[in-house]
Amino acid sequence: MSTIPLKRVLFVSYLFPPVGGVGVHRVTKFVKYLPAHGWHSSVLTVANPSVPLIDDSLTHDIPPGTIIRHARTLEPGYGLKRAVAGGSRESRGLVGSAVSGLKGLARNVANTVLQPDAQVLWRPAAVREGLALLRDVRHDAIIATGPPFSSFWLGATLSARSRLPLILDYRDEWDISNAYWENKRQGWCARRFQQWLQAHCARAADCLLATTPASADALADVARNAGSDARTASIYNGFDPDDFSDQTRPVREDFGNGTSRFRMSFVGTLWNLNSIEPLVKAIEQLANRNPHLLDELELVCAGRRTDAQEALLDRLTDTPCHVVRLPFVDHTRATELMATADSLLLLNADRPQTHRIINAKTFEYMAARRPMFVIAPEGDLWDVVRDLPGTVLCRPNDTSSIAEALAHELERHRCGINYDDAVWDISRFERRELAGELAGLLDEVVISRVTSRLCLAGSASANHGTELP
Repeated sequence: MSTIPLKRVLFVSYLFPPVGGVGVHRVTKFVKYLPAHGWHSSVLTVANPSVPLIDDSLTHDIPPGTIIRHARTLEPGYGLKRAVAGGSRESRGLVGSAVSGLKGLARNVANTVLQPDAQVLWRPAAVREGLALLRDVRHDAIIATGPPFSSFWLGATLSARSRLPLILDYRDEWDISNAYWENKRQGWCARRFQQWLQAHCARAADCLLATTPASADALADVARNAGSDARTASIYNGFDPDDFSDQTRPVREDFGNGTSRFRMSFVGTLWNLNSIEPLVKAIEQLANRNPHLLDELELVCAGRRTDAQEALLDRLTDTPCHVVRLPFVDHTRATELMATADSLLLLNADRPQTHRIINAKTFEYMAARRPMFVIAPEGDLWDVVRDLPGTVLCRPNDTSSIAEALAHELERHRCGINYDDAVWDISRFERRELAGELAGLLDEVVISRVTSRLCLAGSASANHGTELP
Protein backbone atom coordinates (compact mmCIF):
# COMPACT_ATOMS: atom_id res chain seq x y z
CA MET A 1 0.00 0.00 0.00
CA SER A 2 1.40 3.39 -0.98
CA THR A 3 1.54 6.15 1.57
CA ILE A 4 1.31 9.88 1.07
CA PRO A 5 4.75 11.39 1.73
CA LEU A 6 4.96 13.88 4.55
CA LYS A 7 5.24 17.52 3.54
CA ARG A 8 7.93 19.62 5.18
CA VAL A 9 8.53 23.35 5.31
CA LEU A 10 11.74 25.12 6.30
CA PHE A 11 11.30 28.15 8.54
CA VAL A 12 14.12 30.68 8.34
CA SER A 13 13.82 32.49 11.65
CA TYR A 14 16.50 34.31 13.60
CA LEU A 15 14.06 34.47 16.55
CA PHE A 16 13.25 31.04 17.94
CA PRO A 17 13.23 29.49 21.44
CA PRO A 18 14.97 29.89 23.78
CA VAL A 19 14.97 33.50 22.56
CA GLY A 20 12.19 35.40 24.34
CA GLY A 21 9.84 38.17 23.33
CA VAL A 22 6.65 38.44 21.33
CA GLY A 23 8.41 38.01 17.97
CA VAL A 24 9.16 34.37 18.78
CA HIS A 25 5.59 33.20 19.29
CA ARG A 26 4.29 33.26 15.72
CA VAL A 27 6.83 30.82 14.27
CA THR A 28 6.89 28.68 17.41
CA LYS A 29 3.13 28.15 17.38
CA PHE A 30 3.08 27.48 13.63
CA VAL A 31 5.72 24.81 14.19
CA LYS A 32 3.67 23.37 17.05
CA TYR A 33 0.39 23.04 15.16
CA LEU A 34 1.33 22.51 11.50
CA PRO A 35 1.77 18.71 11.90
CA ALA A 36 -1.96 18.45 12.68
CA HIS A 37 -2.54 19.88 9.20
CA GLY A 38 -0.14 17.64 7.29
CA TRP A 39 3.03 19.73 7.41
CA HIS A 40 6.15 19.03 9.42
CA SER A 41 8.70 21.74 10.08
CA SER A 42 12.40 22.38 10.03
CA VAL A 43 13.88 25.53 11.50
CA LEU A 44 17.06 27.33 10.53
CA THR A 45 17.96 29.64 13.39
CA VAL A 46 20.93 31.26 15.09
CA ALA A 47 23.27 29.40 17.42
CA ASN A 48 24.39 32.40 19.48
CA PRO A 49 21.56 34.96 19.31
CA SER A 50 22.46 38.54 20.12
CA VAL A 51 19.16 39.38 21.80
CA PRO A 52 17.96 41.03 25.02
CA LEU A 53 15.58 38.30 26.15
CA ILE A 54 15.78 34.57 26.86
CA ASP A 55 12.67 32.53 27.72
CA ASP A 56 13.06 28.77 28.13
CA SER A 57 9.32 28.34 28.77
CA LEU A 58 8.57 28.24 25.04
CA THR A 59 10.79 25.25 24.21
CA HIS A 60 8.08 22.77 25.29
CA ASP A 61 6.00 23.86 22.28
CA ILE A 62 8.42 22.37 19.75
CA PRO A 63 7.02 18.98 18.66
CA PRO A 64 8.99 15.79 18.07
CA GLY A 65 10.06 15.48 14.46
CA THR A 66 11.04 19.14 14.20
CA ILE A 67 14.49 19.49 12.67
CA ILE A 68 16.42 22.44 14.08
CA ARG A 69 19.70 23.60 12.56
CA HIS A 70 21.78 26.36 14.12
CA ALA A 71 24.25 28.67 12.43
CA ARG A 72 26.59 31.03 14.25
CA THR A 73 26.39 34.78 13.81
CA LEU A 74 29.37 37.13 13.83
CA GLU A 75 27.42 39.74 15.78
CA PRO A 76 28.79 41.03 19.09
CA GLY A 77 26.93 40.08 22.26
CA TYR A 78 23.81 42.02 23.13
CA GLY A 79 25.50 43.67 26.10
CA LEU A 80 27.88 45.50 23.74
CA LYS A 81 25.01 46.38 21.41
CA ARG A 82 23.07 47.84 24.30
CA ALA A 83 26.04 49.81 25.55
CA VAL A 84 26.50 51.38 22.12
CA ALA A 85 22.78 52.02 21.63
CA GLY A 86 22.29 53.70 25.03
CA GLY A 87 22.88 57.33 25.65
CA SER A 88 19.81 59.24 26.71
CA ARG A 89 20.76 58.96 30.41
CA GLU A 90 24.49 59.47 30.00
CA SER A 91 26.40 61.43 32.62
CA ARG A 92 26.78 65.06 31.72
CA GLY A 93 29.97 67.01 31.22
CA LEU A 94 32.94 66.62 28.91
CA VAL A 95 33.40 62.89 29.46
CA GLY A 96 29.69 62.18 29.06
CA SER A 97 29.57 64.19 25.84
CA ALA A 98 32.60 62.37 24.46
CA VAL A 99 31.15 58.94 25.28
CA SER A 100 27.81 59.92 23.78
CA GLY A 101 29.55 61.15 20.64
CA LEU A 102 31.52 57.91 20.23
CA LYS A 103 28.36 55.87 20.66
CA GLY A 104 26.58 57.97 18.08
CA LEU A 105 29.44 57.46 15.63
CA ALA A 106 29.38 53.70 16.22
CA ARG A 107 25.62 53.59 15.64
CA ASN A 108 25.95 55.56 12.41
CA VAL A 109 28.69 53.27 11.11
CA ALA A 110 26.69 50.15 11.99
CA ASN A 111 23.51 51.52 10.40
CA THR A 112 25.44 52.32 7.22
CA VAL A 113 27.54 49.17 6.87
CA LEU A 114 25.28 46.43 8.25
CA GLN A 115 22.44 46.18 5.75
CA PRO A 116 19.59 45.58 6.08
CA ASP A 117 20.29 45.00 9.80
CA ALA A 118 22.98 43.77 12.15
CA GLN A 119 21.68 40.21 11.80
CA VAL A 120 23.12 40.13 8.27
CA LEU A 121 26.26 38.89 10.06
CA TRP A 122 24.35 35.62 10.49
CA ARG A 123 23.95 35.25 6.73
CA PRO A 124 27.27 33.56 5.69
CA ALA A 125 27.00 30.65 8.10
CA ALA A 126 23.20 30.42 7.69
CA VAL A 127 23.46 30.07 3.90
CA ARG A 128 25.90 27.17 4.29
CA GLU A 129 23.84 25.47 7.00
CA GLY A 130 20.57 26.02 5.16
CA LEU A 131 21.83 24.57 1.88
CA ALA A 132 23.27 21.57 3.72
CA LEU A 133 19.91 20.95 5.40
CA LEU A 134 18.04 21.19 2.09
CA ARG A 135 20.47 18.67 0.56
CA ASP A 136 20.10 16.29 3.50
CA VAL A 137 16.32 16.38 3.90
CA ARG A 138 13.56 16.78 1.32
CA HIS A 139 11.54 19.97 1.76
CA ASP A 140 8.54 21.33 -0.13
CA ALA A 141 8.64 25.05 0.72
CA ILE A 142 10.48 27.77 2.61
CA ILE A 143 9.05 30.43 4.93
CA ALA A 144 11.32 33.30 5.94
CA THR A 145 10.02 35.49 8.73
CA GLY A 146 11.10 39.01 9.60
CA PRO A 147 12.16 41.20 11.19
CA PRO A 148 15.10 40.94 11.08
CA PHE A 149 14.71 41.38 7.32
CA SER A 150 18.07 39.88 6.52
CA SER A 151 16.13 36.62 7.00
CA PHE A 152 14.17 37.49 3.85
CA TRP A 153 17.40 37.83 1.89
CA LEU A 154 18.55 34.49 3.27
CA GLY A 155 15.24 32.89 2.35
CA ALA A 156 15.44 34.29 -1.18
CA THR A 157 18.94 32.83 -1.59
CA LEU A 158 17.91 29.40 -0.33
CA SER A 159 14.82 29.44 -2.54
CA ALA A 160 16.84 30.33 -5.64
CA ARG A 161 19.40 27.59 -4.96
CA SER A 162 16.83 24.90 -4.13
CA ARG A 163 14.04 26.04 -6.50
CA LEU A 164 11.55 25.70 -3.64
CA PRO A 165 8.59 28.08 -3.32
CA LEU A 166 9.10 30.93 -0.86
CA ILE A 167 6.74 32.72 1.52
CA LEU A 168 7.93 35.94 3.15
CA ASP A 169 6.19 36.31 6.51
CA TYR A 170 6.06 40.01 7.45
CA ARG A 171 5.51 40.05 11.21
CA ASP A 172 6.04 43.79 10.79
CA GLU A 173 6.17 45.78 7.60
CA TRP A 174 9.71 46.56 6.44
CA ASP A 175 9.05 50.25 5.83
CA ILE A 176 7.29 50.80 9.17
CA SER A 177 10.08 49.03 11.06
CA ASN A 178 12.75 51.17 9.41
CA ALA A 179 10.83 54.34 10.15
CA TYR A 180 10.29 53.74 13.87
CA TRP A 181 12.80 51.25 15.25
CA GLU A 182 15.09 52.59 17.95
CA ASN A 183 18.53 53.73 16.79
CA LYS A 184 17.65 53.02 13.16
CA ARG A 185 18.62 56.23 11.37
CA GLN A 186 19.47 55.53 7.75
CA GLY A 187 21.24 57.62 5.17
CA TRP A 188 20.30 57.89 1.52
CA CYS A 189 22.49 54.97 0.42
CA ALA A 190 21.11 52.66 3.09
CA ARG A 191 17.52 53.54 2.20
CA ARG A 192 18.12 52.93 -1.50
CA PHE A 193 19.81 49.59 -0.81
CA GLN A 194 16.96 48.46 1.39
CA GLN A 195 14.41 49.48 -1.22
CA TRP A 196 16.32 47.42 -3.78
CA LEU A 197 16.67 44.48 -1.39
CA GLN A 198 12.99 44.39 -0.50
CA ALA A 199 12.10 44.45 -4.20
CA HIS A 200 14.62 41.68 -4.87
CA CYS A 201 13.14 39.52 -2.11
CA ALA A 202 9.58 40.23 -3.31
CA ARG A 203 10.47 39.09 -6.83
CA ALA A 204 11.93 35.87 -5.41
CA ALA A 205 8.81 35.13 -3.38
CA ASP A 206 5.64 33.25 -4.26
CA CYS A 207 3.66 34.93 -1.47
CA LEU A 208 3.99 37.96 0.81
CA LEU A 209 2.22 37.14 4.06
CA ALA A 210 1.01 39.86 6.46
CA THR A 211 -0.55 39.80 9.92
CA THR A 212 -3.49 42.11 9.10
CA PRO A 213 -5.71 42.69 6.05
CA ALA A 214 -4.63 46.33 5.71
CA SER A 215 -0.99 45.31 5.88
CA ALA A 216 -1.62 42.74 3.13
CA ASP A 217 -2.99 45.54 0.96
CA ALA A 218 0.20 47.52 1.56
CA LEU A 219 2.30 44.48 0.63
CA ALA A 220 0.37 44.19 -2.63
CA ASP A 221 1.74 47.64 -3.47
CA VAL A 222 5.24 46.44 -2.54
CA ALA A 223 4.91 43.48 -4.91
CA ARG A 224 3.47 45.61 -7.71
CA ASN A 225 6.21 48.24 -7.43
CA ALA A 226 8.86 45.50 -7.42
CA GLY A 227 7.46 43.88 -10.56
CA SER A 228 6.74 40.73 -8.57
CA ASP A 229 4.06 38.17 -9.36
CA ALA A 230 3.84 37.17 -5.69
CA ARG A 231 0.38 36.90 -4.24
CA THR A 232 -0.43 38.54 -0.91
CA ALA A 233 -2.35 37.13 2.03
CA SER A 234 -2.85 37.75 5.73
CA ILE A 235 -2.94 35.43 8.72
CA TYR A 236 -3.50 37.04 12.10
CA ASN A 237 -1.31 36.46 15.10
CA GLY A 238 -3.29 34.53 17.65
CA PHE A 239 -3.34 32.78 21.01
CA ASP A 240 -2.69 29.24 22.12
CA PRO A 241 -5.48 27.86 24.35
CA ASP A 242 -2.89 25.60 25.99
CA ASP A 243 -1.30 28.71 27.51
CA PHE A 244 -4.60 29.55 29.21
CA SER A 245 -5.85 26.04 29.96
CA ASP A 246 -6.04 26.43 33.75
CA GLN A 247 -9.75 26.82 34.49
CA THR A 248 -9.08 28.64 37.77
CA ARG A 249 -7.85 32.20 37.56
CA PRO A 250 -4.33 32.54 39.08
CA VAL A 251 -4.00 34.20 42.46
CA ARG A 252 -3.32 37.89 42.01
CA GLU A 253 0.19 38.89 42.99
CA ASP A 254 0.47 41.61 45.65
CA PHE A 255 2.99 44.27 44.62
CA GLY A 256 2.77 46.05 47.96
CA ASN A 257 -0.36 48.08 47.22
CA GLY A 258 -2.87 45.43 48.22
CA THR A 259 -4.90 43.44 45.71
CA SER A 260 -8.20 45.29 45.74
CA ARG A 261 -7.20 48.28 43.60
CA PHE A 262 -8.14 48.55 39.94
CA ARG A 263 -5.18 46.95 38.21
CA MET A 264 -4.40 48.04 34.66
CA SER A 265 -1.62 45.91 33.18
CA PHE A 266 0.59 46.37 30.15
CA VAL A 267 2.70 43.36 29.14
CA GLY A 268 5.26 44.03 26.44
CA THR A 269 7.73 46.61 25.20
CA LEU A 270 7.18 50.32 25.73
CA TRP A 271 8.86 52.35 23.00
CA ASN A 272 7.96 55.06 20.52
CA LEU A 273 5.36 53.00 18.62
CA ASN A 274 3.75 51.77 21.86
CA SER A 275 4.21 54.89 23.97
CA ILE A 276 2.67 55.24 27.41
CA GLU A 277 2.52 59.03 26.97
CA PRO A 278 -1.23 59.32 26.12
CA LEU A 279 -2.16 57.45 29.31
CA VAL A 280 0.31 59.45 31.40
CA LYS A 281 -1.21 62.71 30.16
CA ALA A 282 -4.70 61.43 30.94
CA ILE A 283 -3.70 60.36 34.46
CA GLU A 284 -2.12 63.79 35.05
CA GLN A 285 -5.32 65.44 33.87
CA LEU A 286 -7.41 63.21 36.12
CA ALA A 287 -5.07 63.96 39.04
CA ASN A 288 -5.95 67.63 38.71
CA ARG A 289 -9.71 66.97 38.52
CA ASN A 290 -10.40 63.89 40.66
CA PRO A 291 -7.23 62.84 42.50
CA HIS A 292 -9.18 60.60 44.90
CA LEU A 293 -10.07 58.28 42.02
CA LEU A 294 -6.42 57.62 41.19
CA ASP A 295 -5.66 56.31 44.64
CA GLU A 296 -7.50 53.17 43.51
CA LEU A 297 -5.45 52.80 40.30
CA GLU A 298 -2.51 50.41 40.08
CA LEU A 299 -0.64 50.55 36.77
CA VAL A 300 1.56 47.50 36.11
CA CYS A 301 4.11 47.65 33.28
CA ALA A 302 5.95 44.39 32.62
CA GLY A 303 8.58 44.20 29.92
CA ARG A 304 11.35 46.17 28.29
CA ARG A 305 11.12 49.97 28.33
CA THR A 306 13.22 52.59 26.59
CA ASP A 307 14.70 55.41 28.63
CA ALA A 308 12.15 57.83 27.17
CA GLN A 309 9.30 55.61 28.39
CA GLU A 310 10.87 55.28 31.83
CA ALA A 311 10.96 59.08 32.02
CA LEU A 312 7.25 59.23 31.19
CA LEU A 313 6.45 56.78 33.98
CA ASP A 314 8.58 58.90 36.32
CA ARG A 315 6.04 61.70 35.86
CA LEU A 316 3.39 59.59 37.58
CA THR A 317 5.24 59.77 40.89
CA ASP A 318 3.60 63.16 41.32
CA THR A 319 0.12 61.60 41.11
CA PRO A 320 -1.76 59.24 43.46
CA CYS A 321 -1.49 56.45 40.86
CA HIS A 322 0.47 53.41 42.06
CA VAL A 323 2.99 52.35 39.41
CA VAL A 324 4.59 48.90 39.36
CA ARG A 325 7.52 48.41 36.98
CA LEU A 326 8.54 44.85 36.22
CA PRO A 327 11.32 43.67 33.89
CA PHE A 328 10.76 41.18 31.08
CA VAL A 329 8.92 38.15 32.45
CA ASP A 330 8.71 34.71 30.88
CA HIS A 331 5.61 33.73 28.96
CA THR A 332 4.08 31.75 31.83
CA ARG A 333 4.21 34.69 34.22
CA ALA A 334 3.08 37.05 31.45
CA THR A 335 -0.14 35.07 31.00
CA GLU A 336 -0.68 35.14 34.77
CA LEU A 337 -0.34 38.92 34.80
CA MET A 338 -2.86 39.14 31.98
CA ALA A 339 -5.36 36.82 33.66
CA THR A 340 -5.27 38.70 36.99
CA ALA A 341 -5.67 42.22 35.59
CA ASP A 342 -8.87 44.23 35.84
CA SER A 343 -8.02 45.86 32.52
CA LEU A 344 -5.36 45.15 29.90
CA LEU A 345 -3.71 48.13 28.24
CA LEU A 346 -3.04 48.21 24.49
CA LEU A 347 -1.04 51.08 23.00
CA ASN A 348 -0.31 52.19 19.44
CA ALA A 349 1.05 55.61 18.57
CA ASP A 350 -0.83 57.82 16.13
CA ARG A 351 1.70 57.78 13.30
CA PRO A 352 1.43 57.28 9.55
CA GLN A 353 0.68 53.62 8.77
CA THR A 354 0.16 52.51 12.39
CA HIS A 355 -3.56 51.98 11.76
CA ARG A 356 -2.45 48.74 10.06
CA ILE A 357 -0.79 47.35 13.20
CA ILE A 358 -2.43 44.80 15.47
CA ASN A 359 -0.17 44.19 18.45
CA ALA A 360 0.65 40.50 18.75
CA LYS A 361 -0.31 40.55 22.44
CA THR A 362 -3.87 41.56 21.48
CA PHE A 363 -4.88 37.96 20.94
CA GLU A 364 -3.42 36.73 24.20
CA TYR A 365 -5.27 39.55 25.92
CA MET A 366 -8.40 38.09 24.32
CA ALA A 367 -7.55 34.62 25.63
CA ALA A 368 -7.15 36.05 29.14
CA ARG A 369 -10.78 37.22 28.80
CA ARG A 370 -10.17 40.50 30.55
CA PRO A 371 -11.50 43.90 29.44
CA MET A 372 -9.15 45.84 27.18
CA PHE A 373 -8.33 49.52 27.39
CA VAL A 374 -7.17 50.42 23.88
CA ILE A 375 -5.37 53.65 23.07
CA ALA A 376 -4.67 53.46 19.34
CA PRO A 377 -5.65 55.06 16.03
CA GLU A 378 -8.79 53.67 14.46
CA GLY A 379 -7.95 50.79 12.14
CA ASP A 380 -7.41 47.04 12.09
CA LEU A 381 -6.85 46.84 15.86
CA TRP A 382 -10.19 48.50 16.60
CA ASP A 383 -11.91 46.14 14.16
CA VAL A 384 -10.87 42.93 15.94
CA VAL A 385 -11.57 44.06 19.53
CA ARG A 386 -14.49 46.50 19.34
CA ASP A 387 -17.21 43.89 19.95
CA LEU A 388 -15.59 42.20 22.95
CA PRO A 389 -17.24 42.91 26.33
CA GLY A 390 -15.61 45.70 28.29
CA THR A 391 -13.47 47.03 25.45
CA VAL A 392 -12.65 50.74 25.73
CA LEU A 393 -11.48 52.46 22.53
CA CYS A 394 -9.64 55.79 22.67
CA ARG A 395 -7.63 57.80 20.17
CA PRO A 396 -4.09 58.65 21.34
CA ASN A 397 -4.44 62.39 20.82
CA ASP A 398 -7.72 62.75 22.73
CA THR A 399 -6.42 63.14 26.29
CA SER A 400 -9.77 64.23 27.72
CA SER A 401 -11.58 61.18 26.35
CA ILE A 402 -8.89 58.87 27.73
CA ALA A 403 -9.19 60.52 31.17
CA GLU A 404 -12.97 60.27 31.08
CA ALA A 405 -12.89 56.61 30.04
CA LEU A 406 -10.36 55.80 32.78
CA ALA A 407 -12.53 57.53 35.39
CA HIS A 408 -15.51 55.48 34.21
CA GLU A 409 -13.54 52.23 34.55
CA LEU A 410 -12.40 53.18 38.05
CA GLU A 411 -16.00 53.91 39.07
CA ARG A 412 -17.17 50.64 37.52
CA HIS A 413 -14.57 48.77 39.55
CA ARG A 414 -15.55 50.61 42.73
CA CYS A 415 -19.17 49.59 42.20
CA GLY A 416 -18.24 45.95 41.58
CA ILE A 417 -19.56 45.87 37.99
CA ASN A 418 -18.03 43.06 35.92
CA TYR A 419 -18.32 42.01 32.29
CA ASP A 420 -19.55 38.63 31.10
CA ASP A 421 -16.84 36.96 29.06
CA ALA A 422 -18.98 33.91 28.27
CA VAL A 423 -20.24 35.51 25.07
CA TRP A 424 -16.77 35.97 23.60
CA ASP A 425 -16.26 34.12 20.33
CA ILE A 426 -12.53 34.20 19.65
CA SER A 427 -12.03 30.69 18.29
CA ARG A 428 -10.97 31.97 14.88
CA PHE A 429 -7.85 33.43 16.52
CA GLU A 430 -6.67 30.13 18.02
CA ARG A 431 -3.18 29.16 16.89
CA ARG A 432 -4.36 25.73 15.71
CA GLU A 433 -6.88 27.34 13.35
CA LEU A 434 -4.32 29.83 12.07
CA ALA A 435 -1.83 27.03 11.44
CA GLY A 436 -4.52 25.43 9.31
CA GLU A 437 -4.73 28.62 7.26
CA LEU A 438 -0.97 28.54 6.76
CA ALA A 439 -1.09 24.86 5.75
CA GLY A 440 -3.70 25.71 3.13
CA LEU A 441 -1.54 28.57 1.85
CA LEU A 442 1.49 26.27 1.67
CA ASP A 443 -0.49 23.73 -0.33
CA GLU A 444 -1.55 26.46 -2.75
CA VAL A 445 1.91 27.89 -3.37
CA VAL A 446 3.41 24.42 -3.85
CA ILE A 447 0.71 23.44 -6.36
CA SER A 448 1.08 26.79 -8.12
CA ARG A 449 4.86 26.35 -8.42
CA VAL A 450 4.48 22.79 -9.79
CA THR A 451 1.79 23.91 -12.24
CA SER A 452 3.99 26.76 -13.43
CA ARG A 453 6.89 24.38 -14.06
CA LEU A 454 4.67 21.97 -16.00
CA CYS A 455 3.37 24.82 -18.14
CA LEU A 456 6.91 26.00 -18.88
CA ALA A 457 8.00 22.47 -19.71
CA GLY A 458 5.01 22.02 -22.01
CA SER A 459 5.70 25.31 -23.73
CA ALA A 460 9.35 24.42 -24.23
CA SER A 461 8.39 21.03 -25.63
CA ALA A 462 5.91 22.60 -28.06
CA ASN A 463 8.44 25.14 -29.24
CA HIS A 464 11.04 22.43 -29.75
CA GLY A 465 8.59 20.42 -31.82
CA THR A 466 8.00 23.27 -34.28
CA GLU A 467 11.66 24.08 -34.88
CA LEU A 468 12.79 23.84 -38.54
CA PRO A 469 15.64 21.50 -39.42
